[in-house]
Amino acid sequence: MPFRRRNIKADLDDIGSNFDGAPGLEFRAATKPLELEKSALSYQSVPPNSRFPYGHTHETQEEIYIVVRGSGRMKLDDEIIDLEEWDAVRVPPGTWRGYDAGPNGLELFVIGAPNLGDDPRGDVDGLRGWWAEE
Repeated sequence: MPFRRRNIKADLDDIGSNFDGAPGLEFRAATKPLELEKSALSYQSVPPNSRFPYGHTHETQEEIYIVVRGSGRMKLDDEIIDLEEWDAVRVPPGTWRGYDAGPNGLELFVIGAPNLGDDPRGDVDGLRGWWAEE
């Protein structure tokens, strides 16, 4: 079969609680269920006025963050930018990133390439509380 179809909400497990963040943090990884070979995909939902608890960077993977609902902010190394619905932000390898949600929450898709294979955490450096209060 040359294609794969999965429903992000109905077919993918929510692993948001693994990140020990705010109640209601949602994270659904679609890479394996869709059998992606050259890229990665996840859906994330950050509750209103909450922050994703970890900042992270990748050695080789670039990522594109696409805001599909809500608003918030994103910290890229030392710069903070505002996010609105349908914003797309490309983040190159080596850049630290983190994000928080505005009053209506923040829902986004994250697309990464290349696919990191069987050891996706091997390319990542993450730090809880990386985004310290300004």
